[in-house]
Amino acid sequence: MCHNVNFCLQFQLILLIFGCIILGNERKMGVTVTISPINAKLDLQHELTEQLNIEEVFSFNIGGVKIGFDEATVVSWIIIAVLSVLAIILTRNLKVTGKISKRQQILELCYEKAEGFFKGIMGEKVEKHIPWLMSMALFIGTSNMIGLFGFKPPTKSMQVTAAMALTSIVLVEYCSFKEKGVLGRLKALTKPIWVITPINILEVFTKPLSLCMRLFGNIIAAFTIMELIKAVVPYVLPMVFSLYFDLFDGLLQAYIFVFLTALYIQEAVEDEEEKKKKKLKKKAKKAKKAKNA
Repeated sequence: MCHNVNFCLQFQLILLIFGCIILGNERKMGVTVTISPINAKLDLQHELTEQLNIEEVFSFNIGGVKIGFDEATVVSWIIIAVLSVLAIILTRNLKVTGKISKRQQILELCYEKAEGFFKGIMGEKVEKHIPWLMSMALFIGTSNMIGLFGFKPPTKSMQVTAAMALTSIVLVEYCSFKEKGVLGRLKALTKPIWVITPINILEVFTKPLSLCMRLFGNIIAAFTIMELIKAVVPYVLPMVFSLYFDLFDGLLQAYIFVFLTALYIQEAVEDEEEKKKKKLKKKAKKAKKAKNA
């Protein structure tokens, strides 16, 4: 998994550098990029700024205080509404006994696969949080791919990625305090030795920052690369790369976000005895592999 993620990030970086080199050479040579049949000049910097800017859709005043709603907020509402309607439609007339429909079979299969995946990461202690993680994955995945339908992805706004990261970390800390208690959680900050307590405290704040910036940075990078490709080669090639950046990379970032959140939850509820048992199991597996070899 780590190798695949690293490859994708390296691939995006190479494309971004390649596009910047091309545009830099064109500027030095006095060449203007054209993308239309009538050879209209394209100010790429202006185009990128306009596309990356999150415009305000509507606003109103309450007691002299202006409350505005931007594109990211409105598109997020649309995604939530669509997913809610689909959930209601797909879960109608489900049966507990008797013959079930193909729709229910597919739904149960998908849920069981996702449940098995998260259980393998987190264990049975936090099984009740699996539906929340699935919902988060669906929302992020849909948000990343909604550019295919002409909308600006909400995850292109840092306020959206920051809100999701904060929500995840609040859940992580809630699980930790609930499982270990206040004293147990504070004591965990001093492990394995008290000297690294400041680092453990800092980690509480760096985790949401990491989740936020990883998702935001990847979506912005993918969007910028697509704009560069459209500017240099406006036909055919953008459609091919869109399959990667809008579909594969969008789903990959959703997977990474919920995967890390699940790991954080698992670490938050895991006690020292469970950690020791896992280490012993790993050693036993390594010993078996060595014997078989």
